[in-house]
Amino acid sequence: MIHNLNTWWHHLEKNPQRTGWFCGVSLAIIAGICFLLALGSTPLVDETEPLFAEAARQMTVTGDWITPYFNQETRFDKPPLIYWLMAIAYNLIGVNEWAVRLPSALSAISLMVLVFITLRRCGLARPKNAQPEALNSRTSQRQLWLSPWIASALCALNIQTIAWARTGVSDMLLSGCMGGAMLCFFCGYTAPQEASERRILPNGWYIAFYTLLALAVLAKGPVGIVLPGLTIIPFLLYVGQFRTVWRESKPLLGALWFALLTVPWYVLVILDNGQDYIDSFFGYHNVERFTQVVNEHSAPWFFYFLVVLVGFLPWSVYLPWAIARLRFWQPQLWRQQPRTAHLGIFALAWFTSIFVFFTIAVTKLPSYVLPLLPAAAILVALLWSDLLTRESPSDQKPWGMWWTGGINGLFLLALGIACWRIPQFMGFDPAAPNWDQVVDQTPFPEIGAVIWCLGAGAIALCLILSRYRHWILLINLVVFTSFLLFSALPLLDVAVGQRQNALKELSLEASQVIQPEEQMMMIGFWKPSIVFYSHIPTLFFSHTPIALKHWREEADQIEPEDSLLLISYPNSVEQLNLQPQDYEMLAEKGAYQLFRFSPRVLLERNP
Repeated sequence: MIHNLNTWWHHLEKNPQRTGWFCGVSLAIIAGICFLLALGSTPLVDETEPLFAEAARQMTVTGDWITPYFNQETRFDKPPLIYWLMAIAYNLIGVNEWAVRLPSALSAISLMVLVFITLRRCGLARPKNAQPEALNSRTSQRQLWLSPWIASALCALNIQTIAWARTGVSDMLLSGCMGGAMLCFFCGYTAPQEASERRILPNGWYIAFYTLLALAVLAKGPVGIVLPGLTIIPFLLYVGQFRTVWRESKPLLGALWFALLTVPWYVLVILDNGQDYIDSFFGYHNVERFTQVVNEHSAPWFFYFLVVLVGFLPWSVYLPWAIARLRFWQPQLWRQQPRTAHLGIFALAWFTSIFVFFTIAVTKLPSYVLPLLPAAAILVALLWSDLLTRESPSDQKPWGMWWTGGINGLFLLALGIACWRIPQFMGFDPAAPNWDQVVDQTPFPEIGAVIWCLGAGAIALCLILSRYRHWILLINLVVFTSFLLFSALPLLDVAVGQRQNALKELSLEASQVIQPEEQMMMIGFWKPSIVFYSHIPTLFFSHTPIALKHWREEADQIEPEDSLLLISYPNSVEQLNLQPQDYEMLAEKGAYQLFRFSPRVLLERNP
């Protein structure tokens, strides 16, 4: 196997331009499949995605690019960068699902590119390969192609990144900005630093680092600078480079540039909204999320072990081995190495700081650890590039491959079983009461199960025929891509369509039939996609008594000719004590119905 791989790479290495084209084209195909294919084919998914989409649309309508609004109320959950990018996309390609999700997709693609660039410069798997006398060796040169290609592919081919890169929220944007900042810092750290003390400005990589830090803070707030700080400072102390890098990176100038990019918007939004913004954004959405359970998002301390294990499958199986091979318990060893050999330790600091920070935080969500996945991809890529370039039999670690390969195969088998039973795991959703039956009638769960099980069998065969065990990496790449293309994306279209298509169609219907001065409301569920698709401000009430209380309080302002639109489930009019002659049913889509009735009649039926 090793001989075959060496022969293949030898043919590519004869022409570096050919190797570059191979890497570029293959990674572009992976990025296209993972992030762009059918990106806008499904409606926005309630409840979070439409909140961002509508707030961005409101900016294009009102011209207010400082304070985000949703449904005529301020939305202080996130800073403005994601809204600005969506609004720009609206102006370029129209108000649609593609425009909503494009910033997330482009963030993921940009991160892939920066991962490739960084590892193309410094992606040597072992410290000895980074020594000046070894840089031009065949092994080092092969690692400088293999490491970036594998890391970029793994950055894309994992469940969490694909999910958030195809969702119109700020999580992938934060990951892209923060990950890009980390990578630019490391490129600046490893760039030639001759006469750095005589330079007025830091090198261009450090300037890019400060710029992306600012964008991360404009994407999600203080966490955009806190997490990089918790990574970079311990890393520099570990390798004994803190004082030197402080002088090289010109942090005071960087802080000034960072402030010029970030402070103006925060000043303007506080001037517009005062203490309300400070209490909501800094108090509730930052401090309280770290110190208290917010929106019932609690979880046990080991929650993120499971999130990383499942969200980064199948590559997460190799993380313990990738971390252990660094021998991080020997700092003196690493301090003797050139900076270009420090990427593995830097990725470990990156991974650990984010993992520990959010493990300590009380509020827990799967998306919080999304920014550590590029570091995980780098760690696993360094491991595999090392394994694939070891030419001496005495250099091999068959026990490691046996253990991790075996666990890898078992996980693929478990994923195959899980795919086969997907309809049974879907649960009941009143928005799509029959979606499990619809999914069960498609071939996609079975296709996914077959793909994963074939992958598990192929890995088992490679382990038995030990000379082929290095094909395990390629098997995982092919299996994951095949699953995504032939099972996951088609299945997603069906499941999301069942849940969201009816609501989108009914919202568009409401926008056609609504009369001047007529209000629209929902009772019993929170579906903000209605506001985005209908462009109509909507009153949301969690229960019928709350809705009745509202209209009793508004009784003095109700005119006899006033009417009201209601989007709800069929039993809502019964709960409102309305008789068939009291309302007009305008449309029915899926589990929802659209009614019109008079609020005065509503009060008469519910005195």
